[in-house]
Amino acid sequence: MAMTDPIADLLTRIRNAHRVSKHQVAVPYSELKGRVLDVLKRHGFIEDFDTELVAGKASLRVHLKYGPDGERMFSHIQRVSTPGRRVYVGVDKIPSPLNGLGLAVLSTSAGVMSHLEARKRRLGGEVLCEVW
Repeated sequence: MAMTDPIADLLTRIRNAHRVSKHQVAVPYSELKGRVLDVLKRHGFIEDFDTELVAGKASLRVHLKYGPDGERMFSHIQRVSTPGRRVYVGVDKIPSPLNGLGLAVLSTSAGVMSHLEARKRRLGGEVLCEVW
């Protein structure tokens, strides 16, 4: 069966693995998922990610991040724009999750970036997800 929302699948796999304190999780590879993971890595929500070949298919291995005493790095990770309800925002309406303490990931004409980068570059786009 074909997957209708690969970003929601990525976020769900990360959320589930994080809740049970796994250190790694594997997700099917896509270029967009890699870009979303890159934004999460740059802002400190995940440790790292890499691409690997499993049974002839590419996958992403996501290394989750925890604090020194096992504290979770985020408590909320949620898809905003879905295939049935796309959420586009202009530069003046870019969300600031949790009053600036969270992170929104946007897909813009210049690529996938955080809400902070999009504001700085004066770009609007599709709100993919929010993390805090």
